Amino acid sequence: MHAVNMLQAKSNLSRLVEAIEQGAEREIIIARNGRPAAKLVPIETTAASQRLGVAEGAFEMPDSIDDHNDEVARLFLGQA
Repeated sequence: MHAVNMLQAKSNLSRLVEAIEQGAEREIIIARNGRPAAKLVPIETTAASQRLGVAEGAFEMPDSIDDHNDEVARLFLGQA
Protein backbone atom coordinates (compact mmCIF):
# COMPACT_ATOMS: atom_id res chain seq x y z
CA MET A 1 0.00 0.00 0.00
CA HIS A 2 1.32 3.37 -1.01
CA ALA A 3 0.00 6.62 0.51
CA VAL A 4 0.15 10.10 -1.03
CA ASN A 5 -1.24 13.45 0.01
CA MET A 6 -3.81 15.31 -2.07
CA LEU A 7 -1.30 17.65 -3.71
CA GLN A 8 0.92 14.72 -4.75
CA ALA A 9 -2.13 12.90 -6.12
CA LYS A 10 -3.18 15.92 -8.18
CA SER A 11 0.32 16.42 -9.54
CA ASN A 12 0.97 12.75 -10.30
CA LEU A 13 -2.42 11.27 -11.10
CA SER A 14 -1.34 9.80 -14.45
CA ARG A 15 1.68 8.17 -12.86
CA LEU A 16 -0.39 6.80 -9.99
CA VAL A 17 -3.02 5.34 -12.34
CA GLU A 18 -0.28 3.82 -14.47
CA ALA A 19 1.23 2.16 -11.38
CA ILE A 20 -2.17 0.65 -10.57
CA GLU A 21 -2.76 -0.50 -14.17
CA GLN A 22 0.65 -2.15 -14.42
CA GLY A 23 0.27 -3.88 -11.07
CA ALA A 24 3.18 -2.04 -9.45
CA GLU A 25 0.73 -0.96 -6.73
CA ARG A 26 -2.35 -2.85 -5.56
CA GLU A 27 -3.87 0.23 -3.95
CA ILE A 28 -2.91 3.83 -3.32
CA ILE A 29 -4.36 5.76 -0.40
CA ILE A 30 -4.95 9.48 -0.96
CA ALA A 31 -4.85 11.52 2.23
CA ARG A 32 -6.24 14.95 2.99
CA ASN A 33 -4.69 16.77 5.95
CA GLY A 34 -2.90 13.57 6.97
CA ARG A 35 -6.09 11.48 7.06
CA PRO A 36 -6.94 8.79 4.51
CA ALA A 37 -9.68 10.14 2.25
CA ALA A 38 -9.79 7.89 -0.82
CA LYS A 39 -8.41 4.69 -2.22
CA LEU A 40 -7.18 4.21 -5.78
CA VAL A 41 -7.56 0.56 -6.81
CA PRO A 42 -7.73 -1.29 -10.12
CA ILE A 43 -11.12 -2.04 -11.62
CA GLU A 44 -11.74 -5.75 -11.81
CA THR A 45 -12.93 -6.57 -15.28
CA THR A 46 -14.35 -9.76 -16.66
CA ALA A 47 -14.13 -10.30 -20.37
CA ALA A 48 -17.53 -10.63 -22.01
CA SER A 49 -16.50 -13.91 -23.60
CA GLN A 50 -16.02 -15.40 -20.14
CA ARG A 51 -19.53 -14.46 -19.01
CA LEU A 52 -21.39 -15.88 -22.01
CA GLY A 53 -22.62 -19.39 -21.55
CA VAL A 54 -22.20 -19.48 -17.79
CA ALA A 55 -25.64 -21.05 -17.34
CA GLU A 56 -25.46 -23.23 -20.44
CA GLY A 57 -27.41 -26.42 -19.85
CA ALA A 58 -28.90 -25.17 -16.57
CA PHE A 59 -32.26 -24.26 -18.13
CA GLU A 60 -34.55 -25.88 -20.63
CA MET A 61 -35.78 -23.48 -23.28
CA PRO A 62 -39.04 -24.23 -25.09
CA ASP A 63 -39.10 -24.23 -28.88
CA SER A 64 -41.52 -21.29 -28.73
CA ILE A 65 -41.82 -18.85 -25.86
CA ASP A 66 -45.44 -18.22 -26.84
CA ASP A 67 -46.65 -21.81 -26.26
CA HIS A 68 -47.62 -21.15 -22.62
CA ASN A 69 -49.00 -17.60 -22.86
CA ASP A 70 -52.51 -18.61 -21.77
CA GLU A 71 -51.20 -20.54 -18.76
CA VAL A 72 -48.94 -17.65 -17.70
CA ALA A 73 -51.81 -15.15 -18.07
CA ARG A 74 -54.03 -17.31 -15.83
CA LEU A 75 -51.28 -17.52 -13.20
CA PHE A 76 -50.81 -13.74 -13.19
CA LEU A 77 -54.54 -13.16 -12.92
CA GLY A 78 -54.89 -15.68 -10.09
CA GLN A 79 -57.16 -17.97 -12.08
CA ALA A 80 -57.00 -21.73 -11.73
